[in-house]
Amino acid sequence: MYDQPRPDRPTTAMTFDQMLERVRYEGAYPTRERAEEVVRTVLTALGRQIVGDERVDLAHRLPTDAALVLTAPGPDSEQLTGWGFVKDLATRTGGTPATARWDAGAVLAAVASLAGPDLLARILRRLPDGYALLFGQAQLRQPPSRLAA
Repeated sequence: MYDQPRPDRPTTAMTFDQMLERVRYEGAYPTRERAEEVVRTVLTALGRQIVGDERVDLAHRLPTDAALVLTAPGPDSEQLTGWGFVKDLATRTGGTPATARWDAGAVLAAVASLAGPDLLARILRRLPDGYALLFGQAQLRQPPSRLAA
C-alpha cells in the first residue's frame, strides 16, 4: 500500500502556512508556533487512527507538510473512540482533556474543510464513534432496524 504523499499530488486548497493561520484563528492560539505545535500533535495522533485508502486520499488533500505529519506514524493496532482519541492526546501532550478536545477541534475543522464532504464521510464511517463532533460534524446514528414480527 502506498502510504506516503505522492510527488505528483494535486494542488490543495490551502498552503501549510494558510492552514496554520486558520488553526491559529479557530483555536485562538497566541502565536503561529503554538498553532504549528498543535497541528503537528493532532495530525500525528490522527495518522495513528486512519488507515487504508482514506489515509492516502486525505494525505493528498492536505498541504505537503501536513500530509507528511499525518503519514509519519504507522496506524495503531487498535482504533480509539473519539473520546479515547481526546484522552490519548491529553496524555501525550500533558494537557487536560478539555484542552486536547479544543486542540483537536481547531485542527480537525481545517482538515474537514480540506477533505471535503465525501472523503470526510468515508473517514467517519471507518472511524469508531465520537469523531464526527471532533471534525465539527453532527454525530448521526441510524435508527435500529425493526425486526419483522
